[in-house]
Amino acid sequence: MEFIDNRHVNISNVDPSVPPSGVLGFRGTPDVILRMEMERSISLFQMMGDEGLVPSPEEESKRRNAIDKLKQIVKEWVKTVAYRRALPERFLRFASGTILTYGSYGLGVHNPESDIDALCVGPCFATIAEDFFIVLHNMLACRPEVSDIHCVKGAKVPLMRFKFDGISIDLPYARLRVISIPEDVDVFNPFFLKNIDDTSRKSLSGVRANRRILQLVPNVEIFQAVLRCIKLWAKKRGVYGNLLGFFGGVHLAVLSAFICQRHPTASLSALIFIFFKTFALWPWPTPVVLQDGDAWPFIPAYKVSWMPIQLPCSPYGFCHSNIVRSTFLKIKTEFRRGHMLTKDMLRPVFDWNILFEPFPYPRIYGKFVKIFLSASDKDELGDWVGYVKSRFRCLIIKLEELLGFCDPNPTEYVDVDALEPNAVFYWGLPPARTDMIDIGHVEEEFLKNTNIVYQGPTGKMKLSVVQADELPQKAHFAGERRSVKPCWRIARSNQRIVPAYYKYHPICVDRYLTTNASPEYPSAGG
Repeated sequence: MEFIDNRHVNISNVDPSVPPSGVLGFRGTPDVILRMEMERSISLFQMMGDEGLVPSPEEESKRRNAIDKLKQIVKEWVKTVAYRRALPERFLRFASGTILTYGSYGLGVHNPESDIDALCVGPCFATIAEDFFIVLHNMLACRPEVSDIHCVKGAKVPLMRFKFDGISIDLPYARLRVISIPEDVDVFNPFFLKNIDDTSRKSLSGVRANRRILQLVPNVEIFQAVLRCIKLWAKKRGVYGNLLGFFGGVHLAVLSAFICQRHPTASLSALIFIFFKTFALWPWPTPVVLQDGDAWPFIPAYKVSWMPIQLPCSPYGFCHSNIVRSTFLKIKTEFRRGHMLTKDMLRPVFDWNILFEPFPYPRIYGKFVKIFLSASDKDELGDWVGYVKSRFRCLIIKLEELLGFCDPNPTEYVDVDALEPNAVFYWGLPPARTDMIDIGHVEEEFLKNTNIVYQGPTGKMKLSVVQADELPQKAHFAGERRSVKPCWRIARSNQRIVPAYYKYHPICVDRYLTTNASPEYPSAGG
């Protein structure tokens, strides 16, 4: 068996160790360079505000109130379950549970449209099947603040999904082998983690990773600013979406923390430059590992994915990844484009908006696979789309086998003229060999494999190959970068389509960097 020893990999060529201004190659006095870096950082903060990435104080207060109410409901739920179990009175007095937040909200990088990832932590006598999915579900469903509640039992991490005072909340469950759960339980304490089941361990991993990242970064506020920028870039450039083979939130959090940890005194603008230079030249599949004082582990070669990123807490597993060859090539290309653009950030004509221009799908690809998903009602559609997306990696790999490449656009659209609730995806295809694909056979095989496992009401799926001019035409151009909710019209079929999640903007007027560009002299693209 072959092993990779991270401690002996030479990564000096990808870790800038000189002052950022020296890396940029800008000539000027230190005072001038420092002032220009500060100006670039201020303009980046202003852009984040213009993009609506930072919630208002009123929105923050609303979220805190929702979490506080949810904590109180969980405490009442634990008492109810304890009473139903006829526990001794001394247990009834001390029995308790709590809510722990994680994800973008837990890291403090959420925006006004973000949902809240909240983990329900319960005592040993509260089961997930009966007490969580039935008793707590019914208690929540009776609350006037709660709407659109449904259970997602078949997910890798089972959870309830609902809206609380209009805020979307994902609520998985972790069951600890104790009677009383402190409100801010120490998720690193072995006492609380002893003998817990695999589902609870998976549910806790998000909270543990979040808290460890915040412990390891030298400046939390700068880290949050870097991560906000990188998430915006990833969404604009079509490389954000774990189920579609790109980065998820935890991947970008670890990458951003890695840069902040190695450059604790750098400015925001300098950190953004270093981020792109570091990962544009990173020798993948060398894992990205945060330094936490422990020795780096030996990693079996067969466990290393295309872009391995290690979780920063024991047992030091890798972040779950769906990256495949096609998405790996696109991510690398976008890193190189980011590096080519940000290395000129101290020049007078530099504009941050160029870095965040939406990816120009119709200019890059002539044909697309159109994936049309529908169901009889909204709740069934949510479950159906969620499950099909969890299987998208298989479809991407199949298209890779047939065509050599596939670019799955993460944008999810809705065809408002269709009779049933629906979701539509468009994936870019290479110009050659598309006439050789039997899309009907691909659909048949994928749907067959999907239906074998899926337990809920089966929706409908239709795959077809469409031309670029059949895609949404009106989008964000160079002078229109503000977040809006546009309404699309398809040229040929005269169907009107609107984005279901309009935070992704897939179209712009720049050009795409070729994937075979040299890492030393890549073309900047657009």
